[in-house]
Amino acid sequence: MSASVTVHVPVDHYSAVQVAATTARRTALDQGLTGALPDQAAVLASELAGNVAKYALHGSLYIQPQPLRSGVEIIAVDRGPGMADLERCLTDGYTTSSTLGSGLGAVRRIADEFTVRTKEGAGTVVSARLGEPGDGPAEGTPGVGAVRVPADGESACGDSWGLAVTGDVRTALVVDGLGHGKPASEAAELAVRAFHRDPGQPLPHLLRTMNRALRRSRGAAVGLLRLSADGIEQCAVGNVRTLLLAHDGIRQRFAGQPGVVGWNMPEPRVQRVPAEPGTVAVLHSDGIDARWTHAPAPFLTGLPAPLLAGALVHEHRRSRDDATVLTLGPARRQP
Repeated sequence: MSASVTVHVPVDHYSAVQVAATTARRTALDQGLTGALPDQAAVLASELAGNVAKYALHGSLYIQPQPLRSGVEIIAVDRGPGMADLERCLTDGYTTSSTLGSGLGAVRRIADEFTVRTKEGAGTVVSARLGEPGDGPAEGTPGVGAVRVPADGESACGDSWGLAVTGDVRTALVVDGLGHGKPASEAAELAVRAFHRDPGQPLPHLLRTMNRALRRSRGAAVGLLRLSADGIEQCAVGNVRTLLLAHDGIRQRFAGQPGVVGWNMPEPRVQRVPAEPGTVAVLHSDGIDARWTHAPAPFLTGLPAPLLAGALVHEHRRSRDDATVLTLGPARRQP
């Protein structure tokens, strides 16, 4: 599993509703969705953008292919008033002049996967995913969130991510090509292709493989994380940040080694920690301001993986740099 670029639609005017609907329909068509599904994707985006435009502040939609299967995902994030009574707001046709809610019932009904969290005074985060019937992720696959946005004014994104799942073992990659624009994007994609050739290798071997692949590129920072029910391994070179979150805050911070993959990579070093129940793993490039980790809000650290990636990009992105976040929910043993 690897990345597509996310389309960021700021909802700063009601005209953004049509932009969001058109983008979602086009993404669904590009993903090969058939029949009424592209129009349903447009409805999802229209309802979510309309809610933000009417009731919220500083809101955006993030529209992209799904991270785990063919289909479309629409993430809506805002800093609005939140919802005092979420279940009431999820009733079809419910609306109020003071809180976000109108249309969320229709979104829940249409979407294959629907996740929402809200807090009065903190805002609301929603993920709605839509794909072909029967074409879902493997049984027992844990939640995954990912957002990949280019720097403002760029069409190519110099960051990327990859994910390989084998049984209860997941190996995750976030790569940040030096600089931004096309040369950085080319370096990132070289690293992703090298990763997917044999993602089950030990993490130092994966880094050495990427180091060879990137020798003729401008190089990259690379973060690798392997999660299973038995433990967690991390190996990184450069400024890709890796953390483990729980509801009460940050449980583990992993450091990357100084260097550049493809140019002056040190001998890779693996860090190992036990698997802790209920934690969410986060990998992100330096397009996300690391100061969010100093005193993260409980609402943020309590978000499930499909919502956390969008919330981090929305609240903490450096707009002049590419930004990628990959989040993975708790590891689960396969029966």
